[in-house]
Amino acid sequence: MTFRHVVLAAALIISLDQIHAQSKSPSLDKSPMDMCYFPVDYPVLKIQDKVPGPLIARAIYSRPQKNGRRLFGDLVEYGKVWRLGANEATELEFFRDVKIDNKKVKKGRYTLYALVDTDRWTIILNKETDTWGAFRYDMTKDVLRTSVPVERQSEIAEAFSMEFEKAKTGALLIINWDDVLVKLPISW
Repeated sequence: MTFRHVVLAAALIISLDQIHAQSKSPSLDKSPMDMCYFPVDYPVLKIQDKVPGPLIARAIYSRPQKNGRRLFGDLVEYGKVWRLGANEATELEFFRDVKIDNKKVKKGRYTLYALVDTDRWTIILNKETDTWGAFRYDMTKDVLRTSVPVERQSEIAEAFSMEFEKAKTGALLIINWDDVLVKLPISW
């Protein structure tokens, strides 16, 4: 093997190492993204031909973990806009016109924020989507604000979660983390 062959072999090994390093998957996010639907489990029911009705709503959010931290009033500051989760701001999509707090909300995609307090949260629907966190929150793009009561739970929820629950006139979007639970009524 000549010196030239040794250099070419070394260059090939270096190139293969670079390709391998570039193809490595990013590390797992500590706050994985999740999604919930109304009707509940819509995609699974759809493939089973068991859908009880049309798709009404979908929430896409990240699930931060408590990890022994003091959450409300500390990590999530009172009176400061919060993205309702971690990473990208939570999005709520409606596949038909709905009502929240007797106000019409048009079919479409919205960012969902909250102003948290000890006994009530102000839930905010904002028309600016595809944003990270609440750093560029612009209240002039708010579509709706409504106040919901805080319910204290004896069982601690380690992971932030959202889920829809059927209600008399529509659904409730249940938001739960730590010992706090809030319900956003949505009707149609």
